[in-house]
Amino acid sequence: MIQQKLDLLREALPYIQRFKGKTFVVKFSGKVTENKENLHSLAEELALLHQVGIRVCVIHGGGKQLSQLAEKLGVAQTVIDGRRVTDDDTLELAKMIFAGKINTEILAALRLRGTDAVGLSGVDGDVISAVKRPPKEIKNRETGETKTVDFGNVGDVVEVNAKLLKLLLENDYLPVISSLGADDNGQIFNINADTIASEIAVKLQAEKLVLLSDVNGIYLDPNDETTRISRVTVREAEEMIANGTATGGMIPKLQSLISLLNRGVKSAHIISGNERNTLLSEVFTDEGTGTMLTA
Repeated sequence: MIQQKLDLLREALPYIQRFKGKTFVVKFSGKVTENKENLHSLAEELALLHQVGIRVCVIHGGGKQLSQLAEKLGVAQTVIDGRRVTDDDTLELAKMIFAGKINTEILAALRLRGTDAVGLSGVDGDVISAVKRPPKEIKNRETGETKTVDFGNVGDVVEVNAKLLKLLLENDYLPVISSLGADDNGQIFNINADTIASEIAVKLQAEKLVLLSDVNGIYLDPNDETTRISRVTVREAEEMIANGTATGGMIPKLQSLISLLNRGVKSAHIISGNERNTLLSEVFTDEGTGTMLTA
């Protein structure tokens, strides 16, 4: 057993040397942080990355906790085609949950591991400049009818100002950013956390963007875990889309990751956020645990 652990350390060494001083952007949903034990395990892994000299920037959402609070307070929620309509009352709850509850809990878990973390929203330091998402034509999959939907206080990212993030990372702090942004008039918006993570990764020219998900990667067959793709290059992913190997929801996932790598991020990873040590295994072992897309 001791020999096994020592072998793992040996396997990790070249990766530690390679990634020291590089930037990783790690995104996880509020669902990942909901379980306290899971959150503390993840904080330990983030602290270890930070401790060996990797610059880590965390982005988080919190959709599940937002829905739970809304139900508790009797604030009706509308979700269309998987996207939440953020009315004024829901925005108030989003500010409480994202920039308040979840962000503070992540900071406390990192503090327990001796990591100097700083909690931010995209509004702090004008990190995320956004505009209100224009009304969109949405097709009802059941009826085939199309209607125009106004998503309310939902924003689209216009620009990332990385000045504050770079200042923190260069001074050995770990930024933890909630998925809110604002426009020039100070209007606050709820913004998709995956989008924020991707745009920040591009702006920081990150070595890795790691997306912690409910599943441990991308599957050729979503119902068969043995079809998980372990590693794929941009060219191979494009071929999979062109020849029909990639189907359904796998196509937009691959397309968004391809776009990300074409804009300068070195690699993108989709791993499980609900299992112990998946982040460390993905970064520090040859085999990894999820799906890795490389340029």
